[in-house]
Amino acid sequence: MSAHGPLRLVVLISGRGSNMAAIARACAAGTLHARIVRVIADQPDAGGIELARGLGLQTGIVPRGHHPDRAAFEAALGAAIDADAPDLIVLAGFMRVLSPAFTARYAGRILNIHPSLLPAYRGLHTHERALAAGEREHGVTVHYVTAELDGGPAILQARVPVLPGDTVASLSARVQQQEHIIYPRVIGWIAAGRLRADGGAAWLDGRRLQGPVIEATEAT
Repeated sequence: MSAHGPLRLVVLISGRGSNMAAIARACAAGTLHARIVRVIADQPDAGGIELARGLGLQTGIVPRGHHPDRAAFEAALGAAIDADAPDLIVLAGFMRVLSPAFTARYAGRILNIHPSLLPAYRGLHTHERALAAGEREHGVTVHYVTAELDGGPAILQARVPVLPGDTVASLSARVQQQEHIIYPRVIGWIAAGRLRADGGAAWLDGRRLQGPVIEATEAT
């Protein structure tokens, strides 16, 4: 991590970039001692790129379609990341499964946010699956990234009730509200030197987390 100054972040996106924007606003407000040094998208038309530019952030695009295979894409992505020498890589709606080689290269330095109460509902379409299963509770998890899809050490979860009459859109909106709270919080723990990854586990305030910290949320 940086010896002086704010934590340097590279944020990877594929879509609208709402979590990226929440992190950027927390940085700008001074509630998060970090700085986004670049936002990188794997889709040239990702809406989050224009949003990032509107927030005054540096951007880059590493299109997956311009590379013949995942190895070539990840080589280009790694070069783009390393050019800004970040302390932390933040996946914020980045819709690519990263290879074991890539995750090992940045071990302990990549975070992801996943819209479920991991280990439940890894992968895609989490809100639809939670509703179809009749779950009474749903939520979001921030975790370290490893080679296992959505399987790295969980750090912080926010839980929301599944309400009668909920749709994918209504449930997603409530979960996203919590995403924008807990992602900057976890990054802030790292910036403050409170959180680290070691030995395949997350350590907070010198204690190995046996499971994610649970964020207190209102039943709305």
